[in-house]
Amino acid sequence: MEKMLENLLALIPTVCGKIVLALLVLIIGRIIIKAIVKLVKKGKFMNKTEGEVQSFTVSFVSIGLNVLLFISIIGILGVPMASIITVLASAGVAVGLALQGALSNLAGGIMLMLFKPFHVGNYVEASGVAGVVQEVTLFYTVFLTLDNKRVTVPNGSLMNANVVNYSSEELRRVDLTFSCAKSEDSGKIQSLMLDAMNNNEKVLKDPAPFARLSGGTDTSMVFTVRAWCKNADYWDVYFDLTEAITNSFAGSGVKAPAIRVVSND
Repeated sequence: MEKMLENLLALIPTVCGKIVLALLVLIIGRIIIKAIVKLVKKGKFMNKTEGEVQSFTVSFVSIGLNVLLFISIIGILGVPMASIITVLASAGVAVGLALQGALSNLAGGIMLMLFKPFHVGNYVEASGVAGVVQEVTLFYTVFLTLDNKRVTVPNGSLMNANVVNYSSEELRRVDLTFSCAKSEDSGKIQSLMLDAMNNNEKVLKDPAPFARLSGGTDTSMVFTVRAWCKNADYWDVYFDLTEAITNSFAGSGVKAPAIRVVSND
């Protein structure tokens, strides 16, 4: 018994030394990792890359360095690596099942980097979310919605969804519909709509504005309006034309469609 206690007492300095050394390595390692991540963010390479590549690279470097630090600490504590590898191998199936979602998101992030369906700053609609892309990390993509909500979407979901990128093209087309009474002159209505579009400085002349009769009922005529503009001007043109054409109709005495009254007799 006394010999056992002596052996335990003899081990205490060694164990304490390893623990202290492991803590020092942890603290210093975390400081070094933060410094390296900052250097990566400010590096010349990052300045030449797109936003989503930057965030993905920073996330990859941070996770990789932390994994190396964890392995180093295990080695300092004297845990045999062979034992750890054996345990991981025996638990491989369970770990694989548990990490299916994470691995899918990681693969999705890599695919997003390769195919680039969108960039940071683009307005995108995908996986039930519509917003401006803020960052693309290893596992998730962050969106900021128009009402200022921050939404995090798994990369795996994005790669399996239809992605609508509203910011990818230089020009966009504004499509509007208007209706009036069937007794109105269709030529007059078209002229009013074209004048409203031609008077808007943000509406492009080429492709030319479009206004034509596109449908109707026994009480109304329906007209389709199409105007091309720069992508950044889309919503300004949308609301400006809606207001301008509505006011033009009112100022010219254009009648609204008749309301059909159904008799109960």
